[in-house]
Amino acid sequence: MENKGVFFGVGRRKKSVAIVKMKEGQGNIIINKRPFEQYFPLFFQQEEVIKPLIVTDLKDKFDFEIKAEGGGITGQVDAIKLGIARVLAKYDPSLIQKLKEYGLLTRDPRMKERKKYGQKGARKKFQWTKR
Repeated sequence: MENKGVFFGVGRRKKSVAIVKMKEGQGNIIINKRPFEQYFPLFFQQEEVIKPLIVTDLKDKFDFEIKAEGGGITGQVDAIKLGIARVLAKYDPSLIQKLKEYGLLTRDPRMKERKKYGQKGARKKFQWTKR
């Protein structure tokens, strides 16, 4: 699927999915056709998105075009972070050790727990009255 220096990767977290397309460039990150500073206005969210690039010292070497769907903001941040890390690992397998060191190639397995029958929610029970 990689052609002419273009690499693809997928990141997931809870209900969020991020499809990441990477090619050589000046360090532009476009998420859903918007600059990532505009898509994630909070600084700590921006920092999380570019963490794999900072760890590998490749911040201004590639352009990323990302399509993020589903879930909430935090789920999308983590999905994008995983997608970028996977693309970098595909681009240069020697970066895998560095990315693993910071836990950037591990998918977070936590998902929403399902509601159980006979209960109000996943853990919450219906109100119980003694008399």
